[in-house]
Amino acid sequence: MTADSFAPENLRRSREHSDDILEWLQGKGKTIIVIHDNPDPDCLASAMALRHLLAMKLSRDAVITFSGMIGRSENIAMAKELGITLTPLEMVDLNEISAICMLDTQPGTGNNSLSPACRVDIVIDHHPMREATARCRWVDIRDDYGVTATILYEYLMAQNITIGTKLATALFYAIKSDTQDLGREANRPDREAYLRLFPVANKRILYEITHPKLPLEHFLTIHSGIENTMMYGELLVVNLMSICIPEVVAEMADYLIRLEGVETVLSMGHYNDEVILSLRTTSNLLNAGEIIRRLVVGRGTAGGHVMMGGGKLDNVPFAMLKEVEAFLTKALLVELSIGDVIPTRLIESR
Repeated sequence: MTADSFAPENLRRSREHSDDILEWLQGKGKTIIVIHDNPDPDCLASAMALRHLLAMKLSRDAVITFSGMIGRSENIAMAKELGITLTPLEMVDLNEISAICMLDTQPGTGNNSLSPACRVDIVIDHHPMREATARCRWVDIRDDYGVTATILYEYLMAQNITIGTKLATALFYAIKSDTQDLGREANRPDREAYLRLFPVANKRILYEITHPKLPLEHFLTIHSGIENTMMYGELLVVNLMSICIPEVVAEMADYLIRLEGVETVLSMGHYNDEVILSLRTTSNLLNAGEIIRRLVVGRGTAGGHVMMGGGKLDNVPFAMLKEVEAFLTKALLVELSIGDVIPTRLIESR
């Protein structure tokens, strides 16, 4: 793969940012890469790419840290098949760390477990800029990109670093999964990266990642979710109740947004005294990220893009989950300007 056919302005920007970061890191000690809790393919691939960049240019090994769990079967298969080494953040002595890089998340967003009081040096992300991020030393925020992995791919291209099969597979799958095969939130840089990575990606590994064996709990959750889905015209609200895997909330939202006649889906589930939220829309007139931030303001944290958003409410006892569902539904109906509508169950009781 070569950088010759990339848009000159994109490549120049990636070269400048990566040069600055590498120069600053040159004299630093231990480096960690912080990704968001319950990591998905985008942050996993991005972390692999940054680790490769530092190894090739600085002969330095960076530690990829995470919190939460990898629960979705596809993500477990990705980490296993590609040999991604992850270290729990709580096992890292931050006093020994000279540089902290944050990928696919930002300080103060609530979706990573790094203390807000902890200094972050480098932030690379494709979500809208947060206030705390502006105080970091090196920042590359490109909210017009579909995935953070594309930014890191451009870094490697700009630095003329060879991308091996496993890394190409990781980057390709990150773009594929997060943009739904370029159909959601993908722009020209994502399309270019996708098409250039595909020939290099390992197709057998891609198959293993995209077709993993699924545990019984997966199907029980789908069954429970469909039974607890309410329809409000073009809006669906699904309450998964108590969940074992946080990622299933977004997975259910992606699944139900495909229903005919549905424009917006709000999915939720209770996990460790938190209500995990995911919002999806197919309407070009809405912005899921902005809407979900307004829904949780003063109660939790959230963010996202035009077609997809996510967030959580903290310190919510399970006994209050139905009350939270009612509050969020009412607020969302107002946001969507849906007037008087008689709610119906997606699946009526027999």
